Amino acid sequence: MLESLKQNLQDSPSLRCIVIGSNDKVFSAGHDLKELTSKTGQDYHKTVFDVCSQVMLAIRNMPVPVIAEVKGVAAAAGCQLVAATDIAIASEEAMFSTPGARVGLFCSTPGIEVARAANQKTAAYMLFTGNFITANGKCF
Repeated sequence: MLESLKQNLQDSPSLRCIVIGSNDKVFSAGHDLKELTSKTGQDYHKTVFDVCSQVMLAIRNMPVPVIAEVKGVAAAAGCQLVAATDIAIASEEAMFSTPGARVGLFCSTPGIEVARAANQKTAAYMLFTGNFITANGKCF
C-alpha cells in the first residue's frame, strides 16, 4: 500500500485527494495473524509493524487529503488506517474495533491513531474492551 500511495502521487501531479475503500464486507481486518507466528520470527514481525508504521505516517503526511470510505468492518490495523486518514466516511454498516483486548493484548499501535481521531471516551472504550463501535453516532 505504501508504494501504491507514493506511485499514485508521482503518476498524478494534479491529484486532489486519495480515497481508500473496499468493495468487500470488510474494509480491512488489519494484519494477517497467520503470518505473525513464532515460525516467521521476530525479525519478520518487526518488518511487518515497521511497514505498517510507515504507511500510517505516509497517510498523515500526504500533500493531499486522504479519505477512508468504509462500508464494512475496520479492525485492528484497519481501524488504525481509518483513524490516520484526514476524513472517514462510513456507511451505516461500518463497524470499527481494536480487538486485541479480547485476547489479552493492548493494541498500542492502533491506539495512537484512534486516540488522536476519536473522542477520549470512545477511544478508551474501543481500546479497553475490544468491542465494535458502529458508525451510527460515532466518528473519527
